[in-house]
Amino acid sequence: MQLSASDLLIIIPIIFISMAVHEAMHAFTSHWLGDTTARDMGRLSLNPLKHIDISTTLLLPVLLIAMGLPPIFAAKPVPFNPDRVKFDDFGAALIGIAGPVTNLILAAIGAVFLRGLNMPTIIFNILAIFVMVNVAFFVFNMIPFPPLDGSRLLYALAPEPVQEVMYRIESMGFMAILLFFIVLVPVIGPVITFLNSHILHLLLGPMYPL
Repeated sequence: MQLSASDLLIIIPIIFISMAVHEAMHAFTSHWLGDTTARDMGRLSLNPLKHIDISTTLLLPVLLIAMGLPPIFAAKPVPFNPDRVKFDDFGAALIGIAGPVTNLILAAIGAVFLRGLNMPTIIFNILAIFVMVNVAFFVFNMIPFPPLDGSRLLYALAPEPVQEVMYRIESMGFMAILLFFIVLVPVIGPVITFLNSHILHLLLGPMYPL
């Protein structure tokens, strides 16, 4: 499935909708586990405007395009208080993976409609892009590098020395994201592409041949 120029008009709204659901599920899971921080800060919401960050949602993709890298739209992190979350590190891990797992579920739902229904070409294209965007959200966010969501799962499983290194990386904030794209993405890019392709093939079958 190749994206045409007209598809670009569809991609941005899908990205923001998928991002909003992703972030809302972080907030919902945190609330479910006993922490009201996200709710108190207005993040328990499907409104994309609640989750936009000037640096990571708007400036980061522009910077990545200028560097010749694929644009990534990162939302404002959902805050939570680990001292108020049930199950300690494993509760934090549940909060972390709630967003990307939701994206995978959304992709699977979209794939069911794509494979099971006859529909006009425009609807087919919208659903196909929806599936591709949500699979990309899942794969990217599950990378166990701070501050990506997958790092929360690694925090729960890693020994203390590894956790210390991860804390230091995460404390770098926006610089950690730039470091990730400049140093790691060129190395792990083929793995990301492999995972994206195989998950899409698993969901879409012959419509997305390997």
